[in-house]
Amino acid sequence: MHGQPSRTAMFAARVRADHQEDAPRIFTDPLAPRIVGESVASTEFDQGQAEDLVRERRLWIAARSRFADDAVAAAITAGTDQVVILGAGLDTTAYRQSSTHVRFFEVDHPATQEWKRRRLAHAGITIPATLTFAPVDFEQPTLAVTLAQAGLDRTRRTLFIWLGVAVYLTRRSVRATLSDIASGHAELVCDYFYPLDSDRGDPTAIQLQNRAKLVARAGEPWRSFFTADEFRTMLQSCGFQQIEDQSITALLATYGVRISRSPDSGPHLIHACTV
Repeated sequence: MHGQPSRTAMFAARVRADHQEDAPRIFTDPLAPRIVGESVASTEFDQGQAEDLVRERRLWIAARSRFADDAVAAAITAGTDQVVILGAGLDTTAYRQSSTHVRFFEVDHPATQEWKRRRLAHAGITIPATLTFAPVDFEQPTLAVTLAQAGLDRTRRTLFIWLGVAVYLTRRSVRATLSDIASGHAELVCDYFYPLDSDRGDPTAIQLQNRAKLVARAGEPWRSFFTADEFRTMLQSCGFQQIEDQSITALLATYGVRISRSPDSGPHLIHACTV
């Protein structure tokens, strides 16, 4: 909603916090419960959803966060010293890092960033000196300019984390953002959603369509869907190589969690590089 923090970002943050009590725990984030507090409900977008779908949604958010954490650690070990979190919401990656030589940039809507600053202050979480807030509207072609103004050096290798955002943007905006990211020496972790009408025969199809209606009523409709071939082709046309694409089923399996779902269904995770 205009002038308000993203409600879907609130929901994802609550899910990450609640996951800290799960067993098994895929993703560990001791700051997640603190930054969320008691002010964010976790059930808004689970109303009327089947228990299995709610569980899968929670595990997916945990698994993609774990993958991103591991990618950050590996990139830093390999010498990357710039990390950009696009659509950061209440992400705590920068606040859990001990490396003082790595610069972090959090990119998000100004209202969401102001809300996050209030949550950080309330939780007593210090903003590290290595973090820069960069407010932006992803539907406007200003990402490259915003990052340049924030001090990002595109001549240096940079890891971009872009999770839970693409589905809310138009295809044109998704492509523009990928092009901006690929304009330098970049590594990318992002996700996208398979077309809901491709779920024919999948018992979760109607449930996913119902969830889409819930987020639309909250003012944040799902707008863009891609098949694996479509997203790979778009990445390649923007300059990405070494593209790894994992369905929710495949990603969860890497963490020892088995679910029964077609790979042509729901969210997919991408890991790609420009060189």
